Amino acid sequence: MSNSDGNLHVALLPSSGMGHLLPYLRLAASLIHHQCSLTLITTHPIVSSAESQLISTFLSAFPQITQKKFTPIPLDPVAANITDPFQLQWETIRQSAHLLSPLISSSSPPLSFIITDMTLMSSVISVTAKLCLPNYILCTSSARMLSLFSCFPSIPSSIPKESLPPILLDSNGSFTKNFSDNSGSLKHFNGVLINSFEELENESLEMLASGNLTEGLPPVFPLGPFLPLELERISLLAPLKWLENQEESSVVYVSFGSRTAMSKEQIRELGNGLVLSGCKFLWVVKSKVVDKEEENGLDEILGHQLMKKIENNGLVVKEWVDQWQILSQKAVGGFISHCGWNSVVEAAWHGMPVLGWPQQGDQMINAEVIEAGGWGLCMKSWGWGSNHLVKGVEIGDKIKELMGNQRMKMECARISEVAKQRSKAGEGCENMLKTLFQSLTKS
Repeated sequence: MSNSDGNLHVALLPSSGMGHLLPYLRLAASLIHHQCSLTLITTHPIVSSAESQLISTFLSAFPQITQKKFTPIPLDPVAANITDPFQLQWETIRQSAHLLSPLISSSSPPLSFIITDMTLMSSVISVTAKLCLPNYILCTSSARMLSLFSCFPSIPSSIPKESLPPILLDSNGSFTKNFSDNSGSLKHFNGVLINSFEELENESLEMLASGNLTEGLPPVFPLGPFLPLELERISLLAPLKWLENQEESSVVYVSFGSRTAMSKEQIRELGNGLVLSGCKFLWVVKSKVVDKEEENGLDEILGHQLMKKIENNGLVVKEWVDQWQILSQKAVGGFISHCGWNSVVEAAWHGMPVLGWPQQGDQMINAEVIEAGGWGLCMKSWGWGSNHLVKGVEIGDKIKELMGNQRMKMECARISEVAKQRSKAGEGCENMLKTLFQSLTKS
């Protein structure tokens, strides 16, 4: 139940990976703004140094948040047959979920409800049910992806089978089993919170609300767009100074997130395509984009001649950048993206045309949101990252199409205006908390 002074005490249980952690922390800041008391449950050891640093910085910025450290029983990756460190962390938490009970029940004042990551649902719901604690999910993907999740292993007619995450096509894999188990537990939760808004995904949100996908779905609360926190800012002066000297809407920004690994052949073709487009470009190449990490790896992959052409036409950055700040620069007029959901929402807020080149996971389904909205291109014909080599000529032609499409730019401006109105009003979170408070006080 709620605190005696009427405030809500909320626990947050993220899983692993920056794509899951960032939405949690942005939601946490919004809940604090709405006078909630918060407890953040962090799992130790933390998989990546980036996550560890972000959590530390966040807790320093918000000292009023209580941190509870959860140490699950380690899993043997060989026995678990899981090679991805983030998936291994998800499964480790799931296997140790029963250990959460004393940690949750010892919270003081007592918790009003908990918000659980969607990767942990089926293992955590039994714990919170025994404690009679309301449990809500934070969906870290799109409402369109949620529509698939809500009825899996069935597939909604609105989603083509070829758009399914390739990992789900392995019916015997641990990821598919967990995805299906989590889907089956959805009806036992009190609600789903999602970083989206009606104008961005009206059709999917209406479908989820209608009950036509599957019976017994809990209410879905679109709270987006989540805005980045000041503590996320990274000051890289070189790219910003370079952008200041470029013409308005002349630069295409290229970033595939932190976990996309391309073949050397595809990296070379991408470099060729950027040069052939005739556009200026800012290309962010993080360590995992190159599948063999080595000093000067990108230079060796591209070769001296192509690297020289790239340097004459654009800027390559091999460090993390503040994507929000990059997208806000007047010189940037297009975004080549893997279509991770956080990137899609940020592009919508900035009114940025997107060339969607999905690589894995939910990214094809997310890219279809952009395509349906008319403010970007979804390159389905380019396949899934590693299974198809896209030639530089075709990449260059699509960049030209993206940067020169005036109708698309008009639609981008419209979706940006709506997104900014939504974020300024903060209505999604406020309405959700009112609804939750009313339901809790009645119980």
